[in-house]
Amino acid sequence: MKLLFLGPPGAGKGTQAKLVAERFNLLHIAPGDIFRQEVREGTDLGRLVEGIMAEGRLVPDDVTVQIMEKRISSPEAADGFALDGFPRNVAQAESLDKMLGAKNDKLDLVINLEVPEEELLERARTRRVCSACGKPYNIKLDPPKTEGRCDVCGGPLITRKDDNETTVRQRLKVYHEVTEPLIGYYNRDGIVVSISGCGDVDSVFQRIVRSLEDKGLSGKR
Repeated sequence: MKLLFLGPPGAGKGTQAKLVAERFNLLHIAPGDIFRQEVREGTDLGRLVEGIMAEGRLVPDDVTVQIMEKRISSPEAADGFALDGFPRNVAQAESLDKMLGAKNDKLDLVINLEVPEEELLERARTRRVCSACGKPYNIKLDPPKTEGRCDVCGGPLITRKDDNETTVRQRLKVYHEVTEPLIGYYNRDGIVVSISGCGDVDSVFQRIVRSLEDKGLSGKR
């Protein structure tokens, strides 16, 4: 099963893609997570993308495509994957088509999470991430068991630099101009399903699982 999660920044793509990947034994692939790990480790790539991400801009296509092709072609992705944050524009979507087409493959479903803009801004205000392992939380919708500490590794939770309102509004502007057209791009193949991303994490997850079941994909590996 090869899935793509779309939606504006803060819609919950990362959280839901991870849950679906765990449920159906898929590889979760998220360039944002890869880039943030590189920033934490202080690598050349991390230094390149840190300023770009802090300003709400997109990492250059050639950098992103190269990293994603490596992950999609890895043995870990052989049983399927859940993409989150790639492709971000039509050019990247065309690159993905070529990657999959070279193996006579294609996406099975595009899950588009819909959340009103004001709620997205509120989520940014209440979002926290573990400074050690990068696990995300929302102190209202998905709080940690111990306040201020990660459930997984116990690391302290912090607010990301790109979760200030100015940057979030810029990210939303970029999304509407650059990424939202992907909905039409994939609708040509009839593989887009739009799902409300409002409510608690489990409610949204159950909606996604029902959609996969309705499409006959829940048993696919």
